[in-house]
Amino acid sequence: QVQLVESGGGLVQAGGSLRLSCAASGRSLSSYYFMGWFRQAPGKEREFVATISRSGGSTYYADSVKGRFTISRDNAKNTVYLQMNSLKPEDTAVYYCAASNRAFGFRNAGLYDDWGQGTQVTVSS
Repeated sequence: QVQLVESGGGLVQAGGSLRLSCAASGRSLSSYYFMGWFRQAPGKEREFVATISRSGGSTYYADSVKGRFTISRDNAKNTVYLQMNSLKPEDTAVYYCAASNRAFGFRNAGLYDDWGQGTQVTVSS
């Protein structure tokens, strides 16, 4: 059974940077079609942040993070990353790593099959 473990969250000032990691055990991440990052702020629904294809050749971002966040993967380390720059207070949320067995619907949290436990990111103004 796969286990996804996020790390790298924390408290940062606005304009700062963080890099989140999602390490997998029990299954190769390259066996999934997409690896994604989602986030959920208090009182809000979980929302799509970014996703990356199996090979890493395709990446997709939410408009709210485009140009500031970068998703990447290292299949040899079985790890996916989310580099977050120019952070804003509205980026504050719990960030979740997710894995999808589907080649479609990568913006839809409901179509992801496996999830990590989440890591808190707090951006102060």
